[in-house]
Amino acid sequence: MHRPSVRSLDGLVLAPVADQAPGQVGTRTRFTYHEKDGEVWAEYAGGDVVRGHLVGTREGDRLDFRYVQLKRDGTTSSGHCVSTVVELADGRVRLEETWEWESQNGSGTSFVEQIPSGLMSSTPTD
Repeated sequence: MHRPSVRSLDGLVLAPVADQAPGQVGTRTRFTYHEKDGEVWAEYAGGDVVRGHLVGTREGDRLDFRYVQLKRDGTTSSGHCVSTVVELADGRVRLEETWEWESQNGSGTSFVEQIPSGLMSSTPTD
């Protein structure tokens, strides 16, 4: 298996750098990542998302995962995402994502970045 050039995602908290469409993941959403032996998973919530989960694999700096989420309006949705793990100049991690809904129409790209440890206490949940 190819060794990742960027450190483990285990325990990192990441947030989107921009809002997506209304009712979706946005800058108030927080992802808590876990990683072990090529497996990657995360829980996420915030903004319009009450609860979300993702699960997949990591090979090198490539993540491939499925996600499911429950929104505040009571609807659920699911999709597929492929991400590239990048280390920023300041040492934080950024995921450059290409995603596609499987439960509805839509696809796009997004970026999530590691939250600096000094800002971790300000994790919004609504």
